[in-house]
Amino acid sequence: MPPTSRPLRKLGFLTIGLFDEADPRRGHESTLEIIELGERLGFDSAWLRHRHLQYGISSPVAVLAAASQRTRRIELGTAVIPLGWENPLRLAEDLATVDILSGGRVNPGVSVGPPMHYDRVKEALYPDTADAEDFGYERVRRLLDFVRGKPVTDFSGAEAFEVFSDRVQPHSPGLGSRMWYGGGSLRSAQWAGEHGMNFLTSSVVKAEGPEDAERSPGFAEIQLSHIRAFRARHPDGENARVSQGLVVIPTDSATPEQRAKYEEYVAKRTPRTTAPQGPARLLFAPDLVGTSEEIAERLHAHAAFREVDEVAFALPFTFGHEDYVQILTDIATRLGPALGWRPGV
Repeated sequence: MPPTSRPLRKLGFLTIGLFDEADPRRGHESTLEIIELGERLGFDSAWLRHRHLQYGISSPVAVLAAASQRTRRIELGTAVIPLGWENPLRLAEDLATVDILSGGRVNPGVSVGPPMHYDRVKEALYPDTADAEDFGYERVRRLLDFVRGKPVTDFSGAEAFEVFSDRVQPHSPGLGSRMWYGGGSLRSAQWAGEHGMNFLTSSVVKAEGPEDAERSPGFAEIQLSHIRAFRARHPDGENARVSQGLVVIPTDSATPEQRAKYEEYVAKRTPRTTAPQGPARLLFAPDLVGTSEEIAERLHAHAAFREVDEVAFALPFTFGHEDYVQILTDIATRLGPALGWRPGV
């Protein structure tokens, strides 16, 4: 088994927070209970996905605000907020507020690009400015500036009985260093590094380069190139933070029925991992299912995993609450230790 070049220092998990349209509260409560369980198990971080006009969490910042009052130690992140749906100034206020309430535990992850199905939602989202909106990196830069305390206006001071600030309030001084960019391309990795962000790399990357190359690189090689490009551009160099988010499903304590369900889930998703998908040539990592010992061996052989010391393993989208309890318990008590991790206290 090849050794890891970096001991696993931080162990996190990522959930989509699905709910039933007929009973949305139960689904949101389930997500909060999973985060509480994560803290009890010693996980270092819990991350929420973001979904609009679907049956998953549409407002992760609001859910993290609730989670901040039920936990005391675990870091709380978003992976990721698509900024095409957001006003960076308002989002900066929300993030800073929740960070203050959490005692400095928020790790906002963001990404750029037009909102999904933009032609179908733009009249509702940006009825007057749809064709003028900028969905590129400038939107992230604005958010970074606001979070980091740069002036928003040239006006400050007293006006009658009210006092105004020229920067976002509340200001949370440490939040700017905990901003993450979720990227799957070489340019995204470079941009995040150049702007001093942390880097979230998931189970999806872009297969860039000529399609007819004699030997196209595999997922792990592409992801490794992104990590190294990010650190090469980051002021902190090799110490710049990177978190990897593969799908792992340990089966150590699973029932036979759970194992069968997990293996069926992975089998259905495996065909998409054999070649780049769609016009964007997206390449998906295989889901890892098996005992913790088996998964640890595969991770130790993964070139990109050997380059990181933080992970946020993604929970499968469609499983039930009891499945997530079993998976998280196995990750914390068996897989994490097999990777050299020790639980937080």
